[in-house]
Amino acid sequence: LKAATPSKEYHARHILVKTEKEANAILAQLKKGKSFDALAKAKSDDLGSKNSGGDLGWSDPGQYVKEFGDAMVALKPGEITQTPVKSQYGYHIIKLEGAREAEGPKFEDVKPQLQQEMQRTAFDKMIQDLKGKAKVE
Repeated sequence: LKAATPSKEYHARHILVKTEKEANAILAQLKKGKSFDALAKAKSDDLGSKNSGGDLGWSDPGQYVKEFGDAMVALKPGEITQTPVKSQYGYHIIKLEGAREAEGPKFEDVKPQLQQEMQRTAFDKMIQDLKGKAKVE
């Protein structure tokens, strides 16, 4: 198993639209106090997150296209991008809900892998020891 380096996870929402004009109109509505959740449900082209108000859950920024990930990590919790973020999918308006240190896997989840790796290591050592003691004529 590779040692995991601690990193950050981000909880974001987004609204995805086809044009910059649409995105700017949505930003104007947000600035007037319109709900991000309601606008995502009404306007977002992302079928995977639209019905949950654009909620993408907790994830590593590397899971997203570079433009999206970079814009997301630049935000503070509660902030919304001030300009639309262009990607290969269209124009995103991103709201950062929160950031936290990523949690590593729980011992119970990796225990079977660790046992298997330890058994394989012990077996390999035993084979090497036997090979070292064997006299082949």
